[in-house]
Amino acid sequence: MLNSTRSKAEQRFAKARQQQNQVLNERQKAEKAIAEKTARLRALRLAKEAADKEAAESAAAAKAAAKKSPRKRAKPAQASPPDTAD
Repeated sequence: MLNSTRSKAEQRFAKARQQQNQVLNERQKAEKAIAEKTARLRALRLAKEAADKEAAESAAAAKAAAKKSPRKRAKPAQASPPDTAD
């Protein structure tokens, strides 16, 4: 009788241990998925920020270049002396 009681207790313990391992594995999978998603989103955000910064810098450079080089004014044409060699 003692052996059957002990055997049943060991079976329950083994079943409980197996369930705990399964829950732990599922939790680890979920945490890994969240970490991967976070890393992917962070990479996308950093890439977007870099692209935005580059676009802002190029826009600022274009604006500065436009400000530095004013339009060239057309000089008035000088009147040539009249030809009197007729």
